[in-house]
Amino acid sequence: MAYYSHSQTGNDDPGARIPRRYAWVVFALSFGLLLSDYMSRQVLNAVFPLLKHEWALSDARLGLLSGVVALMVGLLTFPLSLLADRFGRVKSLAIMAAVWSLATLGCGLAQDYPQMLAARFLVGVGEAAYGSVGIAVVLSVFPKHMRATLTGAFMAGGMFGSVLGMALGGTVAAHLGWRWAFAVMALFGLLLAVVYPIIVREKRIAPPSPGNASSTATATATATATPPVRVPLRSLVNTRSVLGAYVGSGLQLFVGGTVIVWLPSYLNRYYAMATDAAGGVAAMIVLVSGLGMIGCGMLSDRLCRGAPERKFSLAIAYSLGSCLLLSLAFAMPHGAAQLAVIGLGMFLAAGTSGPAGAMVANLTPLPIHGTAFAMLTLVNNLLGLAAGPLVTGVLADALGLATAFQLVPLISVAAAAVFFFAKRHYLADIQQVASRPYIRDIGAQAAA
Repeated sequence: MAYYSHSQTGNDDPGARIPRRYAWVVFALSFGLLLSDYMSRQVLNAVFPLLKHEWALSDARLGLLSGVVALMVGLLTFPLSLLADRFGRVKSLAIMAAVWSLATLGCGLAQDYPQMLAARFLVGVGEAAYGSVGIAVVLSVFPKHMRATLTGAFMAGGMFGSVLGMALGGTVAAHLGWRWAFAVMALFGLLLAVVYPIIVREKRIAPPSPGNASSTATATATATATPPVRVPLRSLVNTRSVLGAYVGSGLQLFVGGTVIVWLPSYLNRYYAMATDAAGGVAAMIVLVSGLGMIGCGMLSDRLCRGAPERKFSLAIAYSLGSCLLLSLAFAMPHGAAQLAVIGLGMFLAAGTSGPAGAMVANLTPLPIHGTAFAMLTLVNNLLGLAAGPLVTGVLADALGLATAFQLVPLISVAAAAVFFFAKRHYLADIQQVASRPYIRDIGAQAAA
């Protein structure tokens, strides 16, 4: 059986002891659960028109069905991740998958709006900590030199799951009804929830214990000689630039997240597309948005070497560019040209994710980077992914969905303004962070 060699990984690398084939099986199953996560979340968007017609729902109530999932993810990510570390990651992931899958099945069985809202609430509870715990499991079974690649590949599963959820959900709903769309997603998740803990075992992925007394003594001596770095949690929010990075990212996701949620309904109402066709077209635009996230992030890394403040300039450009393109798109006549411009706008709309993440990393100490990115996730969900669909639904009830879509891109102007404010203070804040006694390598961060 093949193993990753110690020459590749180093003797202190936990991934070195994991058989290569088993590591990829763990990745495949964890990736499959991530697909299930986002398929269960986004299938709702494909069946919005059917729910609206059958239950005579307002757009605000439809928007709440989507926003409540992001709200619960934002609120529960921290506590549920901590519980998973204590209870066991593998068991926790299996339980999470079972919860969101059963809740998705409950969506298909719901007889009225309150039952559907309660089921969607539970979908959010089940999904809350999967992203953070799932990537921790994946990284634990691979060598260190593969971590960047694996993280990017794993997180891309969110976009793929969204595409599958809308496209497959729309097709199933068109042929079998909207209840079966939820049921198919639920059955896929439940199957993986049963298989996952059978194949992925906590003992096989846990780090090895010290082999002998001498190694324990050495570790103790090292720990005594080098006391752990203690960083106050206020470092997450005590510079103006990092606050700007959090808020700007959340405001920009208000736009991108809203278009993803409401686009199938827009296509159904103004293009007279059937549920399956609307879900398929919307899925393609979501895929373009995912490519934009990758492409804009790569451009940011290439252009900002040695000049990290340019990341704010690029974030401003992405925000204003998406505002211009999406505003133009939703003012155009319906047709292929409009859909093409929407795609271009969505390519830029998610482009701030990379620069915003880099700025958060530059402005927070290394020992609390995990918590810093959890904070970014929290703001993204509460300010963007939860608020956007709900506010847009309220606007659609009052003004119509087409008019609401013309107003939503203007939020990108507010995002650009926040990024501009942060840029003005960025270099001073970098120096302020570097002067703190617990920062040892801020120079390396700032050069990233």
